[in-house]
Amino acid sequence: MNAAVTNPPSAPAHPPQAAPDIRERFAAARAEGKRAKDAAESLGLSEGAAVAAHAGEHGHPLKAQPLQGSWLELLQALEACGPLMALTRNEGTVHEKTGVYRHVSATGPVGIALGEDIDLRLFFAQWHAGFAVTELAHDAAQDPTKPPSRSLQFYNAQGRAVHKIFTRDATDLAAFDAVVSRFVQPSAGYVFGPKPAPATVLPDADIDAEGLREAWAAMQDTHEFFGLTKKFGVERQQSFRLVEGQFAWRAAPQAVARLLDEAAVDGLPIMVFVGSGGCIQIHTGPVRNIQPLDTPRAQWINVLDAGFNLHLRTDMIASVWVVEKPTADGVVTSVEAFDHAGELMAMFFGARKPGKPELQGWRDLVARLPGVQELAHAA
Repeated sequence: MNAAVTNPPSAPAHPPQAAPDIRERFAAARAEGKRAKDAAESLGLSEGAAVAAHAGEHGHPLKAQPLQGSWLELLQALEACGPLMALTRNEGTVHEKTGVYRHVSATGPVGIALGEDIDLRLFFAQWHAGFAVTELAHDAAQDPTKPPSRSLQFYNAQGRAVHKIFTRDATDLAAFDAVVSRFVQPSAGYVFGPKPAPATVLPDADIDAEGLREAWAAMQDTHEFFGLTKKFGVERQQSFRLVEGQFAWRAAPQAVARLLDEAAVDGLPIMVFVGSGGCIQIHTGPVRNIQPLDTPRAQWINVLDAGFNLHLRTDMIASVWVVEKPTADGVVTSVEAFDHAGELMAMFFGARKPGKPELQGWRDLVARLPGVQELAHAA
């Protein structure tokens, strides 16, 4: 069993006298309609810490059973459960995909799921804690027939959710219960620490920009990009600035909504990547039902399709980049949205298979996005 994918036991997350108060205040925040993450933060807690406080016997709507074991083996065991909803999110984007967890494997601390619908890249070194969570519906008192929400939830060492898995109507609940029983460990308490300091970004003048451009031009696979940034000590958006006009172009913030609208109109299959730090979740295929939603506190663009939902805070978009990466199959173009903290919210690609060139329809769509200059490959 690989230690990198097995969580070690840790000390209790909260002194006993603190947990009842947390549960009371969390329930009140949830009753006001706050999402779990927002409810926890309204108490000055991470979501993971709030969930951990719900372990053990109590009468509140949310109940959490700590899980322990190999996260890889847990995910592999989920295939027997049938359809589940996978959820991966960051501060401004939520990616929800329904399907079966199939073909889950790992090499060291890095895993992959390659099911027809559940397509994940897993970074188990970030998976610190796990819980089986049951939460009563807000209106359960008025409608006792409404089933509770049931999920498996995984958090990093700072209590940030890295991945969640929810049951659906078609889920085999007996198989789901068997997975929980196999990995439950009531004595596993979890401690969550503060957020780490942001990584130091070198000044542009300290980067070998010419070497970066040469290495970029020599890429044969998009996966080489991560190694390239490590080699040159360059932050993601910083790398775009340093190759701007050659391999990267700025787009307007409204480009994301336009991209989804035009892909839906054209019936163009796309890929949508959303990462949490511990998981990257991918949708491949068309998008159809695109719905904006403005509330007093946020503006969203939503994909509301059967089997795939995306919720992206358009008011949080600070920058959008169109990025070209050379590969053995030709240029691959991405559209990448970042929030005001510099966090990558989502990446979009044209759907393609390895060994196949990028769809011309995708290139044409990207070239039409607001704010994009003429792309080199379209010339």
